[in-house]
Amino acid sequence: MGYRCVIGLEIHVQLQTESKMFCSCSANFFQAEPNTNICPVCTAQPGALPVLNRRAVEYAVMTALALNCRVNEYSAFDRKNYFYPDLPKGYQITQYFHPLAENGYLVIEDDEGIPKKVRIRRIHMEEDAGKMFHQGDSITMSTYSLVDFNRCGVPLIEIVTEPDISTPSEARRFMEKLRSIVRYLGVSSGDMEKGALRCDANISVVDESTGKSSSRVEVKNINSFKFVEKALEYEYSRIVESLKAGEDVGTETRGWDLATKTTVSMRGKEEESDYRYFPEPDLPPLILSREEIEDLRKMLPELPDERKKRYEEQYSLRAYDASIIAERKEVAEYFEECVKLYGKPQTVANWIINEVLRELKEEEGIPLAPENLVRMLKLLDSRKISTKIAKDIFPEMFAKNLNPEELVKERGLEQTSDETLIENLVRKAIEENPKTVAKYKAGKTGVVGFFVGYVMRETKGKANPQLVNEVVRRLLDEA
Repeated sequence: MGYRCVIGLEIHVQLQTESKMFCSCSANFFQAEPNTNICPVCTAQPGALPVLNRRAVEYAVMTALALNCRVNEYSAFDRKNYFYPDLPKGYQITQYFHPLAENGYLVIEDDEGIPKKVRIRRIHMEEDAGKMFHQGDSITMSTYSLVDFNRCGVPLIEIVTEPDISTPSEARRFMEKLRSIVRYLGVSSGDMEKGALRCDANISVVDESTGKSSSRVEVKNINSFKFVEKALEYEYSRIVESLKAGEDVGTETRGWDLATKTTVSMRGKEEESDYRYFPEPDLPPLILSREEIEDLRKMLPELPDERKKRYEEQYSLRAYDASIIAERKEVAEYFEECVKLYGKPQTVANWIINEVLRELKEEEGIPLAPENLVRMLKLLDSRKISTKIAKDIFPEMFAKNLNPEELVKERGLEQTSDETLIENLVRKAIEENPKTVAKYKAGKTGVVGFFVGYVMRETKGKANPQLVNEVVRRLLDEA
């Protein structure tokens, strides 16, 4: 018997629309000068009325369908009342009583690698708040805050799971898979560092020996997958220690402190009644026909799980490799283009997983054209370059999209298969290392690597490794 973790997630996804949820202001708030993408609607001027963004509705429905939810033909907007400087209305337009979608699920792998269904309670639409910038002067101790309203009114969907997640690592995998899906759909960048994907995690711990559950704690301000996992690990340990001491933790909202790698108390946990929800009087109900919903379903692309399964069946990729390739849409499309040009899916997958993904920056595209990766693979096939040379030149080739054929020729890197040259070098190594030869004769065949390494050093990695191995073994046997 031990302590069981119970986790539910509330995830906000910024929708990548051109304009905001209820006005025509640009939703591209991240690069704009502060307080330039604003209007009377998103700053709540008297008499300004909201108008719903159709594209935001389409994106929200597509996400709900991709997450196996039932999309409601009737949903409606409500006011969530709270007062904070970055919320000019004094309330947020959201959906509370009648959400857009309900009863979905997402399948992840548990810590044993077994598929697990995490239920999704609801998905609702709402608007984002502004952004606070807190300034401080450590010398005079003066502090002040600035508010940028550019983010006010940017479309959001909130995805609320059931408390089906059992470990912090499962929570991380759920977030990673969700981001992969919204990126495939093209509805969100999923960039956690920029706030396009934000997670609030609710955690409690059950003492399995007594059946007693701790109070529920909410952890906010988590801006990376790694920190979702770390914050929940910290909270689990903190709650368990309290239970062991015969105490309970308070029902509160805590923040993740990146500097100390701990959670810190922010405030007591608000209850739903604190927000005094009531129907939004300035917006009519959102009515969707079944035909509209099904038309949006037809627009769904092949999603990561479907693509992974196809790669296993069509290309005979190993399950792990297929999942890595399929996780990011741009990587999957790059893989397929390379296979069209070259064939040999497993070889392409190996190079993408081991080399391309190592060089690829998180939010950037792949600079290396598929044609140039294929050219390099063909150079390897023809033994014009060794694997070592290919890996040595790959980072520069990748970053600058260089043609490997031209690069190899320009730098004189073409592999040599001159058997006479290789034999002379091996004979020299044998002559200079009689003790190592004696070890080979005594059955220590691992010393072959010593002689191969000698030849590769002397030829600056240009010698054909397979031919070198053959020559070394032949001449050692003759010695």
